[in-house]
Amino acid sequence: GTSRCGSPSWRRSSLSWRAELLAVWAIIVRNAHMASRNVFFFFELLFWPIVGVVSIGLMTRFLGLTPEQTSFVLVGTIALSVVQVCQLEVAYAVLLDVWSKSLKHQFLAPIGVRHLTLGSWIVGIARGLAIFAILAALAAWAFGFDVFQGGALALASFLFGCFLTAWIVGVAVCALITLLGNRAEAFAWASVNLVLVLAGIYYPISVLPGPVAGLASAIPLTYFLDAYRVHYGFASEFANPLATGFALSAVYAALAHWAFLASVGRARRTGLLL
Repeated sequence: GTSRCGSPSWRRSSLSWRAELLAVWAIIVRNAHMASRNVFFFFELLFWPIVGVVSIGLMTRFLGLTPEQTSFVLVGTIALSVVQVCQLEVAYAVLLDVWSKSLKHQFLAPIGVRHLTLGSWIVGIARGLAIFAILAALAAWAFGFDVFQGGALALASFLFGCFLTAWIVGVAVCALITLLGNRAEAFAWASVNLVLVLAGIYYPISVLPGPVAGLASAIPLTYFLDAYRVHYGFASEFANPLATGFALSAVYAALAHWAFLASVGRARRTGLLL
């Protein structure tokens, strides 16, 4: 088939994919430049995660926990840092422009919400992987924790689940900020901590009260933590945790992006975007 101007349809498709990739790459480059100039990047990437692992690891020594119990807690600590770092990078896609009062310029550019969130997420994954490598090496050296105990595939599934959770929460935060303005900035830090507490980073969700445990079972990260901790001697609380976690992630990712699109449309109509 050919287009109306006579060019082959495959060529148009190739150009379309090239434009999509260039738009995503532009967001990646922008976020990378902004992160490199941010003094707090050091604290987010190194200081706070390392302090978290060291303090929690020392607490397990003081309480005399078994190696299995120590692994349970350290898995949660590492997941906390990885999700927080990646989620903040996605949220910064809107926050940085809100703080510099240039949000309207971003949406005048020839990009869509999909480019904005995907490009920011890729940078967040890179930062999350860097954090994970540092924390895994530190936990192995200081506390004998082996992240590869379940194998490379189990580790990859766990990390991908953490990154999906971060993407969903980050996009939801972007939607809230676009909808409510500067008043919603606190959600960038509060929302991910609420999700992590409910998901059971330091305890199984069975210890939570009934209604709260039911809410926790609707969070994808709960299933990824459960599936990964099986390799450290803990029985799974769910039948198919990985399948359930990825299915929930797909639904929530679609809903979060729909909410972001809707909030941008409303911000245009009300003038809040200006």
